[in-house]
Amino acid sequence: MTNFGELYRQYAPDVFRFALYLSGERAEAEDITAETFVRAWTAAEQVRMSTVKGYLFTIARNLFLQGRRKKSRETALEDVHPEPRHGPEAHADSESELRAVLAALRQLPEVDRAALLMRAEDEMPYEDIALALGISLSSVKVKIHRARLKLAHIREG
Repeated sequence: MTNFGELYRQYAPDVFRFALYLSGERAEAEDITAETFVRAWTAAEQVRMSTVKGYLFTIARNLFLQGRRKKSRETALEDVHPEPRHGPEAHADSESELRAVLAALRQLPEVDRAALLMRAEDEMPYEDIALALGISLSSVKVKIHRARLKLAHIREG
């Protein structure tokens, strides 16, 4: 895409959703999304059109992993609670369901979670997922299948 604004409008919601499902935190997902597009903008190489979504997801995943490594060296001082934007009754059901899904997703290994999200939420082709994660096509298919089974088991139990 020649216009960066068009690239951002088209892919920012997908990158944000992917980052949110990886991290489970809205603020962190917003930071990852912003940094992803900054890095894409300042990249020295041209992005091929057929792989732009996978390219952006790879950047987002790497930022998430860097943040996770950084957080592992820190200690939490207090719990952070999101600020309600509307009355608590208005979103109680959807918020609790979202928390349950995010908690279940966090129980999956990171690479399985990333593969599952790329396929289920963003309908990425298996080949693009393999490129983004740096694993073989058959490994992607196995990881997605096993992640779906694990997630279903976690949600049932």
